[in-house]
Amino acid sequence: MKKIEAIIRVSKFEEVKAALKDVGIDFLSYWDATGLGNELHKGERVYRGTVSDTEYIPRRVLNIVVRDVNLKKTVDCLLKYARTGVVGDGKIFVWDINESYRIRTGESGDTSLYNLD
Repeated sequence: MKKIEAIIRVSKFEEVKAALKDVGIDFLSYWDATGLGNELHKGERVYRGTVSDTEYIPRRVLNIVVRDVNLKKTVDCLLKYARTGVVGDGKIFVWDINESYRIRTGESGDTSLYNLD
């Protein structure tokens, strides 16, 4: 099993979520985060009279645990649908998961995960 953490643009979240569902990944956790990045144009930006600080970048963090067999299709989906081609598209991190348990039934390992593929 693998844990995938993807940090993406908030504006791409709905597209990514729909694409993941299309490839059979229909369970994920997410939260909003603000961070610092390597963008070239940091500082203040004025848009319609409102000054915004562009040094802090709003992002959405996705947390997905998949069976090893689903890793490639999940990462490929994230790479395709989260990409804009502009600096600041985000990052994907992958960790090994040693064990998982479904609290309701006590199932463990692959059978405790949400999808059977």
